[in-house]
Amino acid sequence: MDSMEKIRIDKWLWAARFFKTRSLATDEVQRGRVQMEQRDIKPSREVQVGDTVTLWQGQVQRTVVVKGISGQRGSAPVAQQLYDETAESLTKRAQEAERRRLSPEPAASIEHGRPTKRDRRNLEKGWNDRWSASLD
Repeated sequence: MDSMEKIRIDKWLWAARFFKTRSLATDEVQRGRVQMEQRDIKPSREVQVGDTVTLWQGQVQRTVVVKGISGQRGSAPVAQQLYDETAESLTKRAQEAERRRLSPEPAASIEHGRPTKRDRRNLEKGWNDRWSASLD
């Protein structure tokens, strides 16, 4: 089966282990999260060795060059032989990971969520003795 020179993009993405199921790969292609040569494609679009594929996996964008064609899903090391990630894509991915590591999730800074009725009363206590917000 490895002697083929062309295969559907959805089947290739599944065989190269970018997506867990073939139907998931098909959905991602239809949503425009997979592109070839910077153009949106259909799941039936065929890939061949040398094609450049750009895909989004969640927040992560990857650009890979097709190195091999397989219609069978193998182990991870086998799957990684089907493509080469571009150096530019690797550095961009590393920078994104570092940026995500350094910038905390905004919701994480809210320790206990919304203040309770008691918390609000305590917050408002300081305002009762002053009727204006300006300092006199």
